[in-house]
Amino acid sequence: MSNFFDRFSLSGKKSLVTGASKGIGEVIAKVLAEAGSDLVIVGRDKKGLNNTQHFVKKLGRDCLIISSDLSQKEGPEKVARRALDYYGTIDVLINNAGVTLLDSILSTNIEDWEKVQATNLRAPFMIAKILAPKMIEQRSGKIVNISSLASEYALENHIAYSVSKSGLNMMTKAMTAEWTRYNIQINSVCPTVVMTSMGELAWGDPEKSAPMLAKIPLGRFGQPSEIADLVLFLSSNASDFICGQSIFIDGGFSVM
Repeated sequence: MSNFFDRFSLSGKKSLVTGASKGIGEVIAKVLAEAGSDLVIVGRDKKGLNNTQHFVKKLGRDCLIISSDLSQKEGPEKVARRALDYYGTIDVLINNAGVTLLDSILSTNIEDWEKVQATNLRAPFMIAKILAPKMIEQRSGKIVNISSLASEYALENHIAYSVSKSGLNMMTKAMTAEWTRYNIQINSVCPTVVMTSMGELAWGDPEKSAPMLAKIPLGRFGQPSEIADLVLFLSSNASDFICGQSIFIDGGFSVM
């Protein structure tokens, strides 16, 4: 058995992180780089991507920036092809990019519905589909889909978001059924509210956040570093026997 550091190390690995310009994705990219991985980072905010790249390169890791809007039909394929052209293979895929457009069921319009599904569900499918053949060929790979507590627990004004994340969890299971025989582990991470800019948008109002906090036994919302540490575990050899799971990281919400 390898030692503790070797099991959690990503030395020599190539990782792709979407939504890496800010929030959870930015912290995930930094943590993976600290664990030894070279990176492809994807997002729409070029300034944010440059800041992430600067941090990664200071660690001595390589880091390719790809600026892309993953809600556009051609965006995910271009990202995946560019990553493969650059590194030849991607060992770790983190499907983190996501959007939420808050509205009631009756007020949700088709344009918002389609944008959420395209970003949160279609893009992870397309990127994984293009990267998987190389993982199959090398008989190793990790895919971590960043889902949400809202995939399983209904929240008001989250219809499009909740459906997209529920679909992402099922996609994780379907990928596991087809790809884990090739030593590819696919899992979902399902956080409760994490206080990023998107978290502030949805839950920044104390009147809205108080009832949610009351349902969390730990009494607080999550921090991006707590999500990133779980993603590192699922990206490393330490988690090789964990396959097809939707792991809730929610301060105890899901037991109540």
